[in-house]
Amino acid sequence: MPGLIVDFYNGTAVFQAHTVGMWLIWDMLTEAMKIVLGDLLTAVYDKSAKTLPFKASIDSVDGYLFGGISTREVMEDGNRFIVDWEEGQKTGFFVDQRENRKLLSEYAFGKDVLNMFCYTGGFSFSAMQGGANLVHSVDSSAKAIELTNQNVELNFPGDKRHEAFTAEAFDFMKDINDKYDLIILDPPAFAKHRSALNQALQGYKKLNTRAFQQIRPGGILFTFSCSQVVTRTNFREAVFSAAAISKRNVRILHQLSQPGDHPINIYHPEGEYLKGLVLYVE
Repeated sequence: MPGLIVDFYNGTAVFQAHTVGMWLIWDMLTEAMKIVLGDLLTAVYDKSAKTLPFKASIDSVDGYLFGGISTREVMEDGNRFIVDWEEGQKTGFFVDQRENRKLLSEYAFGKDVLNMFCYTGGFSFSAMQGGANLVHSVDSSAKAIELTNQNVELNFPGDKRHEAFTAEAFDFMKDINDKYDLIILDPPAFAKHRSALNQALQGYKKLNTRAFQQIRPGGILFTFSCSQVVTRTNFREAVFSAAAISKRNVRILHQLSQPGDHPINIYHPEGEYLKGLVLYVE
């Protein structure tokens, strides 16, 4: 349903409308969820205040459409997470990266891992689950780092392999030469409107150049864009330019996208908002 996101967190459905039409039928959608999910549904939370078109003049306030808080703990591939849908980004967690997190765990064994823009640590736990040697999680949000540390304790209590840092990405990556052989770059959307496209592409190029220049020889880079106005071709060209600037020999291992429950209408190519590359850096 274009313009609608519903993520389900262990009883709570987080509803997010990106169009006025979807927001106006929230009551119908809530009833439909009750029918489909039955007793599994304990609450529906509307988080549309910041995603509705700003020119729509709709006075939307985030809040519960049905029920209330029961639990914030969810499970993904054996890892437990605390999800904050009220204050967190998007709907509280990036469910659309779950298949890519699982793939990461297959590359992590024995690696020294850097998870940039870690948010609440999803890729970090997948790396630890896959047998990483050490994992460093970095985010500019102190609250995100606090949640990351809580989630580490849920899954790997007392595990000394993990350390989290509150820092700006470009500052942290100034001098990490040869410290890591697996780096994840999953930044927030650099461009939410077409007017910001060129600036966003420069940002992706700069970020990936820094990673290419500093990753260990034989390293693996997982790099993503979640900006819908950045096409798959735009993103590849930015990353390829970064590889050329760094003078590193780079090979593509995987080309990634969103999972099947985030389908792309063939007539709406912007729906393919999540683009990713897994790269081997010689």
